[in-house]
Amino acid sequence: MESLAVIAYLVSAVCFIMALRGLSHPETARGGLTFGMSGMALAVVTTLALPIVQSYAWIIGAIVIGGGIGTVIAKKIAMTDLPQLVAAFHSLVGLAAVFVAAAAFYEPEAYGIGAAGHIHISSLIEMSLGVAIGAVTFTGSIIAWGKLQGVITGKPVTFPGQHILNAALGFGLIALIVMLCMGQSIAVFWGIVALAFLLGILIIIPIGGADMPVIVSMLNSYSGWAAAGIGFTLHNNLLIITGALVGSSGAILSYIMCKGMNRSFISVVLGGFGGETSGAAQDLGDRNAKIGAAEDAAYIMKNAGSVIIVPGYGMAVAQAQHSVRELADQLKKEGVKVLYAIHPVAGRMPGHMNVLLAEANVPYDEVLELEDINRDFTQTDVVYVIGANDITNPAAKTDTASPIYGMPVLDVDKAKTVLFVKRSLGSGYAGIDNPLFYADNTMMLLGDAKKMTDDIVKAMDH
Repeated sequence: MESLAVIAYLVSAVCFIMALRGLSHPETARGGLTFGMSGMALAVVTTLALPIVQSYAWIIGAIVIGGGIGTVIAKKIAMTDLPQLVAAFHSLVGLAAVFVAAAAFYEPEAYGIGAAGHIHISSLIEMSLGVAIGAVTFTGSIIAWGKLQGVITGKPVTFPGQHILNAALGFGLIALIVMLCMGQSIAVFWGIVALAFLLGILIIIPIGGADMPVIVSMLNSYSGWAAAGIGFTLHNNLLIITGALVGSSGAILSYIMCKGMNRSFISVVLGGFGGETSGAAQDLGDRNAKIGAAEDAAYIMKNAGSVIIVPGYGMAVAQAQHSVRELADQLKKEGVKVLYAIHPVAGRMPGHMNVLLAEANVPYDEVLELEDINRDFTQTDVVYVIGANDITNPAAKTDTASPIYGMPVLDVDKAKTVLFVKRSLGSGYAGIDNPLFYADNTMMLLGDAKKMTDDIVKAMDH
């Protein structure tokens, strides 16, 4: 049976690898999801069939309760709330790592890692790292969820000496791990948990709203490494492999996003960015914006040769993706070339806009990433920006005092005409004014993104 379990776990690991490969592109995402579900189902069935399982009552009860909660959440969750959902689920992975480590510490004989007070040093190190990373992931993800949900302010929360305190807590955590390995004290174990909980809060709380997509990705990586650490404690090869896959893929994605935002990868890992501001705000002149109506936008787009649609979080909030697809179809009937421009951190999680557009059945070949479409804006007649703000802000290229200076943005300001759909002239999620609102080639369309888009489509029919 043991040899069969090893083979089954290996097949599961291969399924997870194929899942990651499939999820890397929209056209193969469904197949990747199927691989992932199949691999997880095989892993669960294999684990339940192991002879070490002595009772199924608690296991079945947990599956029923957890599966029921997951089903209800999956049916009720709105597409706009996916970032919060991901952050919340990351927190549960971290908390699970803490609970498993605690169980192993109190009952080491059941895990084959020694006896109480005489746990193997290697197992203590693995356990300590797993519980520390898990605890950081738990509270860090809770803070990320709060910022995304609006329960906690999206602005950076900073105070003097913050980085010094974080460094001190980090060294303190290392010291406690050494003490645990030397004395195996219960108080020290829970001291590690408490210190890691606090560190998770302090690492994420100074991160600003504009940087949340990177943080969600990084917390995903943390949860993977926490699972891998506990996999060593449980002597479970599949958990080690799966945790390493999640940890490494999350770290790679975070690195890619850091490049897309001109951020330091090391600073992301240590929670050392997002709270910096410097200099004075950019002078926006007399701030006279041209305000237009749906009829104006319909006339301009109908007579254009090319239109690029730039979606942002505002499109997600308004659930306007289907209206945007209808607008694009209407423009194509008029002979207008239509493309979509996606910034790597548009929305509040990686791939947020891609998911919404895929839901609306937007053709994959029309959806282009920043590096593939940025050069096309200079030859584009009209750019339709719907609910995107910070990712189109030209201050990132010109204003050295701006917190987003150096971040690659979509060069929508280079188009002949920019139609900007937004509820108001207020700043975006990063709290930064956008001079594009007041540019000569920009027309602001103030209102709900879905209603405005629907009104434009109706105006085109007349």
